[in-house]
Amino acid sequence: MEGETWTYRAEDEAATERLGACLARSLPRPSVVALRGTLGAGKTRLVRAIASGLGIDPEIVTSPTFVLVHEYPGETPVYHFDAYRLRGEDEFWQLGPDEYFGGEMGGITLLEWADRVSGCLPRERMEITIDVTGKTERQFSIVALGEIYELALSRLKRLLEPQASN
Repeated sequence: MEGETWTYRAEDEAATERLGACLARSLPRPSVVALRGTLGAGKTRLVRAIASGLGIDPEIVTSPTFVLVHEYPGETPVYHFDAYRLRGEDEFWQLGPDEYFGGEMGGITLLEWADRVSGCLPRERMEITIDVTGKTERQFSIVALGEIYELALSRLKRLLEPQASN
């Protein structure tokens, strides 16, 4: 399944915060966002920015590397998964992600290291790959897979257009 791809360049952490706030406004409810990037690329920082945009205190958002999933309650709850330490897709399924992905839990599901469990991801989703391009600069490649995510990407682009790179 191919989707529309769009690139956003963040010159600094404030631009990453802006991206997260705009994603919070643009994503459908429920939604699934697969996050990819190297260690230190800013996956958890982006999750904090999205949570903040949803009115959730960003200070409570931490990497779920050892816990595997954090739930952040709010008007729109955030479910923050991390597949970094999982031994495979079977172990991921034991966490019950289908309840989150299927919308039974509502909210926005954000999954760090999604490439490690790509066979478990729903067909329709948003994928964000974060590349480090400088000390605080990042490039976000955003792919919308499915009609509702294509609409979300269109909303996101409209919100960010003055700062958009293409």
